[in-house]
Amino acid sequence: MTGILTARPVPARSKAFDLLLAGGLCMTAGLLGIAQAGIVGVLGFGMLVPLVWRRTHPELVLFGVSGVATFQWLIGADLMPANVGLLVALYAISVYGEVRYSRIALGIGGLGVLMAVSRYWSSSDWKQQVTMMVALGALVFGVWAIGERRRTRGLYVVQLEERAAQLERDRDREAKLAVSNERTRIAREIHDVVAHGLSIMIVQADGGLYAADQSPEQAKKALATIGDTGRASLTEMRKMLGLLKQDEQRELDPNQPRPQPGVSSLPELIDNVRDAGLTVEYDVTGEPRELPALLGLTAYRIVQEGLTNTLKHAGPGARTSVRLDFGREMLTVVVTDDGRGAGVAPSTDPGHGLVGMRQRASISGGTVNAGPKAGGGYEVIAKLPYHLPTGGEQ
Repeated sequence: MTGILTARPVPARSKAFDLLLAGGLCMTAGLLGIAQAGIVGVLGFGMLVPLVWRRTHPELVLFGVSGVATFQWLIGADLMPANVGLLVALYAISVYGEVRYSRIALGIGGLGVLMAVSRYWSSSDWKQQVTMMVALGALVFGVWAIGERRRTRGLYVVQLEERAAQLERDRDREAKLAVSNERTRIAREIHDVVAHGLSIMIVQADGGLYAADQSPEQAKKALATIGDTGRASLTEMRKMLGLLKQDEQRELDPNQPRPQPGVSSLPELIDNVRDAGLTVEYDVTGEPRELPALLGLTAYRIVQEGLTNTLKHAGPGARTSVRLDFGREMLTVVVTDDGRGAGVAPSTDPGHGLVGMRQRASISGGTVNAGPKAGGGYEVIAKLPYHLPTGGEQ
């Protein structure tokens, strides 16, 4: 009973319409039944006035109007224009009421048809009674069916609105996830650029400081390398930060061209490292091919990180080898050195370098293995398939 007694929220415009409807029916029924007085007139208003609450309490309105009509039948009062309130209440409960009470209302309507035929047309022959029963039954069922159709259509519209809202929430969530992934990617790019550039600058600064007194020309060369490396790193970092600024102003465009180095940029990278004083051998085996942008960038960053680690940890005089092997199914990237990096105690903070290499390789569907070599030195081996996994970062 709590559900029946609880008023449903109704807009003010709908309440005003129901008030006008009930008032208009009362005036019309009063004019048409002006000869009716006494208790019959009261019964007429008893079936029309409750229609003011047909949306807020459709079950109570139907049961109340049906009770008044039953009392009318019991005292033998004739049918009157106010009986239209039964049809309005039936329509209201089929639209706004609970489904189970709507089914009960249809049964009450059918019972009312039988009661009307048995009382008001009892003097007619059976053919007229059957005809009247069919006509009244069709009217009652038609009103109920129209209400049910409107209810079903309303529920369908609500479901569509909820689905649209859910799709909008999913779209917003995916957009935020895309922004987060893009920022993570750019953060890796910035780390690679800054770490590599600073490593070269530190090596050159140390070398320049050592050679300042004995070889001014070497010191000048070291300072020039520091300047060039700093400017190049600053330029690339500004490009990365520019992407971050653009992401705040508009949605991400996966097809937007970005300043991404690839395998073709490796010779320039290796020359810069050689200028920093590191001996690097570069070798390409197999038949080179055009690589997807993501795969080329991954290979470039792995080599860059491997050389940066060599600059940091291998020590003076270390020799480094970079090899690209273009196989049938995948590209193999190998970066090795013969320095003392393998003997350095591991740090409690692994940093972003090795983790970043493995993340990049994983996005490309590949793997990275890094660790000390037998006999000394350090080795990084990356295996990158040519065919990127579906759904990967573009």
